[in-house]
Amino acid sequence: MTSSEAVLTVLDTNIVLDLWIFDDPRTQGLRHALRKGRLRWIATASMREELRRVLGYTHLAARMAPITPSGCSAEAILHAFDAQATLLDDAPKAPCICKDADDQKFIDLAVTHRALLLSKDAQVLCMRRRLDRLGVDLNPHIKPPPGFVVDAQRQAFYAHLFQAPAAAEVASAH
Repeated sequence: MTSSEAVLTVLDTNIVLDLWIFDDPRTQGLRHALRKGRLRWIATASMREELRRVLGYTHLAARMAPITPSGCSAEAILHAFDAQATLLDDAPKAPCICKDADDQKFIDLAVTHRALLLSKDAQVLCMRRRLDRLGVDLNPHIKPPPGFVVDAQRQAFYAHLFQAPAAAEVASAH
């Protein structure tokens, strides 16, 4: 794994919402890595459909009315999904099953492609060890839980991958 390769990445719906609706500052490094082509976001039509459905939730629709803090409507978010995500076929069932059936599609795709998986869902997070054994790095840019050992070289790679731009670089981009 070198820093010149785009890393296949699966983003769960909550991460997408953090990127484009909530404009969560913790996603700055992710946003930068996507923009710079360090990550290749992979998804399926069912993931897009879930995002479309979630964007219609009353509490999110109200937050986007008329636009979100980052300037995105539901249509703009779906357009960004279409522009940035590489759509693949649904993946076969992974050998590990998530207690939340809605999250299984993210796990299946990540396992099939040995992709990086970014999720905040508790039912996915508790699967970290099983996913690691299947070649899936789950949120490697975040400090691992106690007792979970991450290879130092892999940790350094992800720290560099998710490095947000310096303040001067952000200022010069505007």
